[in-house]
Amino acid sequence: MENQIFCFQCQETYKGMGCASRGVCGKDAGLSSLMDLLLYVTKGICVIRANFPVEELKDEDNHFVYSSLFKTITNANFDADDIKRQIAKGMEIKNKLKSRAKAMNVRVPDIDAVMWNGGVPEYEKKAKTLGVLTEKNVDIRSLSETILYGIKGIAAYMYHAEALGYSNKAVDRYVDEVMAALVMKTLSIQQLTDLLLETGRVGLEAMKLLDKANTDTYGNPEMTRVNIGVRKNPGILVTGHDLRDLEELLEQTKGKGVDVYTHGEMLPVAAYPFFKQYEHYVGNYGNAWWKQAEEFAAFKGPILFTTNCIVPPAENSTYRNRIYTTGVASLKNSLHIDDRKEGKPKDFSKIIEHAKHCAPPKELEYGNIIIGFGHRQLSLFFNKIMDAVNNGNIRQLVVMAGCDGRMKSREYYTDFAQLLPSDTMILTAGCAKYRYNKLNLRSIDGMPRVIDAGQCNDVYSIVLFLQRMKETMNVEDINDLPVFYNIAWYEQKSVIVLLALLYMGVRNIKLGPTLPAFLSENVLDILQKKFNITTISTPKNDVDICLDKTEEVMVTL
Repeated sequence: MENQIFCFQCQETYKGMGCASRGVCGKDAGLSSLMDLLLYVTKGICVIRANFPVEELKDEDNHFVYSSLFKTITNANFDADDIKRQIAKGMEIKNKLKSRAKAMNVRVPDIDAVMWNGGVPEYEKKAKTLGVLTEKNVDIRSLSETILYGIKGIAAYMYHAEALGYSNKAVDRYVDEVMAALVMKTLSIQQLTDLLLETGRVGLEAMKLLDKANTDTYGNPEMTRVNIGVRKNPGILVTGHDLRDLEELLEQTKGKGVDVYTHGEMLPVAAYPFFKQYEHYVGNYGNAWWKQAEEFAAFKGPILFTTNCIVPPAENSTYRNRIYTTGVASLKNSLHIDDRKEGKPKDFSKIIEHAKHCAPPKELEYGNIIIGFGHRQLSLFFNKIMDAVNNGNIRQLVVMAGCDGRMKSREYYTDFAQLLPSDTMILTAGCAKYRYNKLNLRSIDGMPRVIDAGQCNDVYSIVLFLQRMKETMNVEDINDLPVFYNIAWYEQKSVIVLLALLYMGVRNIKLGPTLPAFLSENVLDILQKKFNITTISTPKNDVDICLDKTEEVMVTL
């Protein structure tokens, strides 16, 4: 039987091989094929843009490329009509670019010879002929898809930076050139392999830009105790990753008798000085994205999805009619808050009015958790951490960045963290931290043992810390540091984090809970030989490996 769809971009793909009838995430065959076509159209736009002088790249076209890639990230968009509108817009942009190229005498490849040039009404029929499996060479397919997923991660970070008025023409040009190369199919296996690491380098540049955008706008994160309890007012729960959306919502809810809570990857905003001015920002509610069915039901008020991490609710769920989406996020039959127009803020009046008529959230837990270890705060702690390393109070630093997910096997990360001895410190970023950030792991020399740098993109702060540590300890190879890497992955932003670490030359990464299905045997063999990437085993065995590495490193140092 011919596959209705084929998708293997996330960690939970069916049987670890690929979803071939319906996505584990919830997308059906029709939506999947439309997303394939949106990617196809976006690549066509990039083919043209790659031939324009970089100064001629328009911001609105950059926005289309980044938002289109972001819409196809796992769990971001479940609205076929929205994807159709994006495809139609893409075709308009492609035609305008072709006209501009002709008027400016810019020579571009004959993309109609290699890409379909049909009209908008025919797209649904064409969409069924596109997708991952059109590339028959499994190794070319593997490398191309890995690079594409890294580019999707870059696009997500650039989209958020763009929302705050920040851009990077070099990153824009790289995305265009790589997307164009993928559709033109001119690169060899060796060239594609080289592009994996180059994509990691550009990923670091995108993270650096977003870090600047966030910290310039909202201040540098500082060590903060975040409330995880509730108050008695009705509330709005904000999930996803977009800081500007939260800012505008907080401004519009001032004095309205409505509290605001964050959820999932929005937790780190509590550490930014800017957001501490809002007395009605209560704190963080719940845990990682995959628990939303039970947590959203208990919240009672409306939920705002600002980006990915949507789990489509059952039709009879108690919170189905309380879901709002905005930006790249969209869910069929849910209310969508429109984009900003003419530089004005988004209009959140509907969700605010809805919240006023809801009961207060049910308390799930109480107390607080410590967050806020961006690079400025880590810099303030640096000498103290290094002193603890030198006097033996910290035997090992463990980087446990990445994503959380639904699989029972992810209990491994809780067990691993609990088994780590008291003289180890965890550096984390991303929602994987929910597996251990509420454990009583105590402290080392007055410092929490879980150092939470923030969202997945805030791995950049950990990178800066490791680079400074390498200089201070005067070692030539980053792998000579007393650092162990245990990375949990789920979707495409964690792929770019992984590629960034590989670009830095990091070896011996434990990756889990499973290795990516999109890595062919030959490509995986290349990565294992060059970087010794291995999958997780048992918590105890991996803790033993972690500690054995430390002993070897200490002898080297």
